[in-house]
Amino acid sequence: MDPNVQRALNDKLYDKRKVGALELERVIREHVASKDYNKVESILDQLCNEYAYAVHQPHARNGGLIGLAAAAIALGSELAKYLEVIVPPVLACFTDQDARVRYYACEAMYNIAKVAKGEILIYFNYIFDALCKLGADSELSVKNGAELLDRLIKDIVSESAATYVSVLEQPPDFDENDKDARDDRPELPTAFSLKRFIPLLRERIFALNPFTRTFLVGWIILLDSIPDLELVTFLPEFLGGLLRFLSDPNRDVHVATQGCLDKFLNEIKRIARVKKGIADSKKSKGDGKRKREDSIDSGSDRLAPEEGDEVDSATAQEDDDTSSEDDWVPGQDVQINYKAILEILTATLDSPLGTFASPTTRQRPLMKSVEEDGLLESLRWIVEFLDICPEEVLPFTPKILAHLLPAMASGVESIRQAAARVNTSLMDYVVSLSDEADLVTSQNSSRIPGSTVGDRQDGNASTRASLSSSREFELRSPTPVQGRPVARTPTPAPSAAQTQADLDYAAAVNSLTLLFLNDHEATRVAALTWLIMLHRKAPRKVLAFNDGTFPALLKTLSDPAEAVVTKDLQLLSQISRNSEDDYFSNFMVNLLQLFSTDRRLLETRGNLIIRQLCTSLSAERIYRTLADCIEKEEDLEFASIMVQNLNNNLITAPELAELRKRLRNLETKDGQTFFVALFRSWCYNAVATFSLCLLAQAYEQAYNLLQIFAELEMTVNILIQIDKLVQLLESPVFTYLRLQLLEPEKYPHLYKCLYGLLMLLPQSSAFAALKNRLNSVSSIGYLHIAPRPNATTPSASTFDRPNRLKGREEGIIRWNELLEKFRMVQERARRLQRVGVDADDTSLLGLSDLRIGDGAMEPKSGKEVAARPSPVPVKDSAPAQPAAKPRSGLGRQFGRLGGAVSGRGKRAQQ
Repeated sequence: MDPNVQRALNDKLYDKRKVGALELERVIREHVASKDYNKVESILDQLCNEYAYAVHQPHARNGGLIGLAAAAIALGSELAKYLEVIVPPVLACFTDQDARVRYYACEAMYNIAKVAKGEILIYFNYIFDALCKLGADSELSVKNGAELLDRLIKDIVSESAATYVSVLEQPPDFDENDKDARDDRPELPTAFSLKRFIPLLRERIFALNPFTRTFLVGWIILLDSIPDLELVTFLPEFLGGLLRFLSDPNRDVHVATQGCLDKFLNEIKRIARVKKGIADSKKSKGDGKRKREDSIDSGSDRLAPEEGDEVDSATAQEDDDTSSEDDWVPGQDVQINYKAILEILTATLDSPLGTFASPTTRQRPLMKSVEEDGLLESLRWIVEFLDICPEEVLPFTPKILAHLLPAMASGVESIRQAAARVNTSLMDYVVSLSDEADLVTSQNSSRIPGSTVGDRQDGNASTRASLSSSREFELRSPTPVQGRPVARTPTPAPSAAQTQADLDYAAAVNSLTLLFLNDHEATRVAALTWLIMLHRKAPRKVLAFNDGTFPALLKTLSDPAEAVVTKDLQLLSQISRNSEDDYFSNFMVNLLQLFSTDRRLLETRGNLIIRQLCTSLSAERIYRTLADCIEKEEDLEFASIMVQNLNNNLITAPELAELRKRLRNLETKDGQTFFVALFRSWCYNAVATFSLCLLAQAYEQAYNLLQIFAELEMTVNILIQIDKLVQLLESPVFTYLRLQLLEPEKYPHLYKCLYGLLMLLPQSSAFAALKNRLNSVSSIGYLHIAPRPNATTPSASTFDRPNRLKGREEGIIRWNELLEKFRMVQERARRLQRVGVDADDTSLLGLSDLRIGDGAMEPKSGKEVAARPSPVPVKDSAPAQPAAKPRSGLGRQFGRLGGAVSGRGKRAQQ
């Protein structure tokens, strides 16, 4: 360069540098005109090395930048060959410490790009990276210069990015005006490449600066607006970062990002509609073509000219169809990676929902925004995807459920509503899939073992199919059934719907089971609702992959929320209804074991559980199975408590009204076998056994039980149960019994039973109530008293109801054996109680160390000594004396306790 130009470019004044740049521009134009390219290259080398790269000389760098810009303007159409020399030093100045150097670099790049136009796209990534940083510059002038440069680059990209090919890539002899040469040339790479740009965008998308985020969103919107680029195909590369932008406290960033995401979602929906329309069109055209072929075949007997005309018209129609298929529709060849997008959306759902799930939780506004906005947008996209491509969403169902159901209990109303919409849409789609019952042939339903008639009538087609299929799963029980044959149902061939999309039942059940531990009731109820639906659709798959679910379902019965327990019982009932007897028996065994280990559950939820099961399943089947299990129970105290609960429900539950009618009908064989099954297990509780006989109108047997009662020690627990029984006798359930008191000639033992109860009770409110009832009909009884005939057996009586206990003679119900069973069970309880008392050695616990409460002797030290029903010693130990002794001292104590329980103890306390 001329020395004068060098001094001018190195001057500290901008005006002098500008004069030098104009002179340099004139010189370079002359060299280009004379084609002295060597001189041009030497000037450019001098500008780069001695000026633009002079790091510690800011004035020289400024002069070099303006000189390079002037050189670019002078080169004009020849600039493309020298861009690799001019652009790098300008890019290096973007990171200079001096703000003026950065500003002049923006100015120089602006002038260079304005001349180069599409050729500058070769260096797009470098310019974009520099602008991304300059957009957040602390100097306002630099930011303004970067904004001007950004606008110019955007204009160039909008015009040329999709199609522009650098002149450096074109062959030397290429003629732009030659159409044939343009068609025959190979496909050349464009100057701008999305594949090269996306890695840089993926790196920058995690920026935190709001100006940088605004810059990125603006460029994403611009690139997406260029039709031929199809940025939506690369959406998974930066979608996660965009979702994070929604949490930015800057309102402008939030609004811009929301608009960008809306554009992408609308574009995806448009592409899906286009593809669906093309597919439907092809399908309809294929059907039309087949119809035309069929019509041609059917008309083969016509005349030859007619055949030719028909073939010609069909051929013409096919040509029209082919030409219409060749019409290109925007978006038809765009490939959307739904799987990658859904992975990002489900990962966004995986957020610490606990920070805002509770309405009482306080948190920072930023954290609230982070959770709400990102989660809401992800839920909105998932709902839309369930409409666009539900088969793509299905594999993500387990992961979606794991985070969706907790969101349904969020303290934020908008999140609850969005989660509910996703849950409804997802469940509707899963329900619409082919049921497992549709794949099982009807012949399997005819081989259903182990279900009662009532159960088989309750089930529909899918239930019957699942009954036969559920043999593959066997509930783990502490008392497994040995030697049970397992029938293997052959696996049917998958249908077209199954091959299209299938749900991972194992992962779904696992995710739902883990939600049983969630703190929110709504989440637990939703999880159980999903399990009920999944089991109804595919009982084999849910049970086969679900080894650990059943213990979790049993544990959920202890849930404090009644709605959760109800849903849990509904699921357990559904599983049991679709299973054979062995599975059902094991379920009852596990339920009893749970009640045995968790007495609080039995106390608080026992009645609800029993009644719900009886509503969903066959009540007789439940009571028969429980009775068989209780009869084998080793823990006599628990057996007594369990029988007491079952008996109370049997008497009072409206759900068991039909069962009570069946018990009162002992003339039938079914009623007799059912009564015997209950009686054998009811023997563990003396009062329950007595009330069972009253319910079955077996008054003579009840009276015989009272004779054994005399041998028992009347504990507080027994007296409380008798007190409750007297109250139940006044209930509508025993209306028939009270009316039978008007017919003493038919029911003489009924009077004996009730008077026997009166004799057992101490002076209490229950005693007074029963006495008043008997006094109101006592005169009728006296009027019908007749002399007893000579009888050889205690059971011979002319006042017996005809054939009421005919089984005693005929052997259908062996009443004496039942009495012996009752006596043996009570004797066994007495012996076990005596062994327990001897082991504890009452000498270690003085009388002052014991307290009486709730029917149990409890030491004050905390170790409980449960008072079980214990008969008095054998007959040679004078049973009458212990029975009469409590009437004076301890009897009054029992009376006061019994009166307190009944709530009417004034008379007993006197």
